[in-house]
Amino acid sequence: MLYKFKSRITGDVIMTGPHGDQALQAMGREPSPKGIVLPEDMPAAIAGLERAIAQEEAARRQAEEEARAEGRTLPPDESVALRQRLWPLIDMLRRSHEAGKEIVWGV
Repeated sequence: MLYKFKSRITGDVIMTGPHGDQALQAMGREPSPKGIVLPEDMPAAIAGLERAIAQEEAARRQAEEEARAEGRTLPPDESVALRQRLWPLIDMLRRSHEAGKEIVWGV
């Protein structure tokens, strides 16, 4: 499944199913094939996404510190970071909130 988040203010943001599910859960929503984020709900959604990013980054820092304490180094993380993956959606939420326009998907 693909998520295609749409706003009248920005271009579309497309995510694969697992990444879209993760984003929706971080925003405090249940993953679903259709949905809407109203402007009044966007600050909380942004905060949830930023909290998920901070948690991922803190976990990586902790793992690096533990590895350093044990005298080893972690291999570089070659996956796409949550910060990179969620930035377009956060930008869409911010811009849509400023304009007072909703974001929809699956419609």
